[in-house]
Amino acid sequence: MIDYRKKLTTDRKLYPIDDIEDSFESDRGRIMTSPAFRRLQKRTQVFALELNAAVRSRLTHSLEVQQTSRFIARTVLKKLRERGGLEACGLAGLEHAFVSVAEMAALLHDIGNPPFGHFAEEAINTWVATEAPGIVDRVLGPAEESRAFRQMLLDDLASFDGNAQAIRMVEKLQRLNLSYSQTAAVLKYTRGAFEAKPPRSDELSYLKKKPGFYYAEKGFVEEMTKALSMAPGARFPITYIMEAADDISYLTADLEDAVDKGILSLDEVYRLILEESRRMNEMVGSDERWFEDVVERLYKKAQKDDKPYRFNLFLTLMRAELTRGLVEHVAQNYLDNHQAVFDGRFNHALLELDPTSPYGIAVDVLRNISIRHIYQHREVETLELKGHAILMGLLNLYRPILEIPAEALEKLCNDEKVDTLLAQKLFRRLPQKHIVAYQKSVESIDASMDGKCRRILEWYYRMRLLLDYISGMTDDFALKEFQELSAISL
Repeated sequence: MIDYRKKLTTDRKLYPIDDIEDSFESDRGRIMTSPAFRRLQKRTQVFALELNAAVRSRLTHSLEVQQTSRFIARTVLKKLRERGGLEACGLAGLEHAFVSVAEMAALLHDIGNPPFGHFAEEAINTWVATEAPGIVDRVLGPAEESRAFRQMLLDDLASFDGNAQAIRMVEKLQRLNLSYSQTAAVLKYTRGAFEAKPPRSDELSYLKKKPGFYYAEKGFVEEMTKALSMAPGARFPITYIMEAADDISYLTADLEDAVDKGILSLDEVYRLILEESRRMNEMVGSDERWFEDVVERLYKKAQKDDKPYRFNLFLTLMRAELTRGLVEHVAQNYLDNHQAVFDGRFNHALLELDPTSPYGIAVDVLRNISIRHIYQHREVETLELKGHAILMGLLNLYRPILEIPAEALEKLCNDEKVDTLLAQKLFRRLPQKHIVAYQKSVESIDASMDGKCRRILEWYYRMRLLLDYISGMTDDFALKEFQELSAISL
């Protein structure tokens, strides 16, 4: 049975707000005034360290995703209202809450992403997988009896992901104390980073294809999912809307930014879309021409405008027509699979159900163009490589903090001196909020746990402290920090 009153609630970890409208308005305010949200303005979407403010950052991308998410949520409600189904599924009176949670999930969806784009996740995970095991063995010594626990935590650390970091950011680092409903809507993937990736045959393989939370937040996620009657491995229903909005938003955004950067031109975009549309039709055995017809019609219309405005006209009209169609398509898929979506067991993205449909072909065409002609462009890859070098460099520079005994780190937390001056000076650069998050986590370690397991868990939280700091940097701050500590002239 579908009853959204079980999903859209006032429950939160601390200080619940009784009125549901006030509860979700409070969430909106906490999100939009969060420093972590503001930092998205200086984080890469595709082009790192970009000076042209017209080219998208994580912040401007998130604002676009917010609008598309709102559009989808309102379309779902409209369709339900037309069928007289709002009352039946417990949404009557919760329409504003439904839309608000979808919007704010969109604003939050990239809040855990590191500087320099998704390639930065690869840099972090490569460093941790390569360096962390040796550091742990030197600091803690061999411990065969706790080897399995140690390896689980190392695997968790080497699975840094922006989605999982978003949950950590909300719960531990910013302490936003959002309603469980709002936080659950950001939990895009339902597998813990400490768990193995399931095979494709798993009924929830799509929902678990990437890490959604870390071992450090395991208890919180269990508490949240229990409060919202979510089965193990299930997704919050509104998360499907946020995911689709994200997918729709970047389809044309990356093309626009590539033209602004001079990587592509209007004529090249037009040619590539037609060529890729025909290639996709051949691949899936279809003669679908909806997207080709739209593009040809709008390209001809754009040619009649003044030259500097042609691409803007073409893209604006194409984006509007494409978005309308895709939003309608996503909303219909949401309702056609309503029970499975509500239960959080729908093991697909709403935008990718039918690759032979007009919308499926349009999505694949634009994605393939972005992959081949934008993401693999020399300028983009050069920026990614620079970001990779900066992050690997910062992790190496800060590794002394990982190499001292736990007793020395405790002294540093208490502002006491230690023999290792380098670690002491580096530690002083860490944000106090992150240090407090580390201290609280260490204090929460079960005293009855085996001593060797307690020590590896302390080191795990210490590594998290360092990853929190570096992954939370903006592009320009990371560059500046790397240059300063490497004694590179600015």
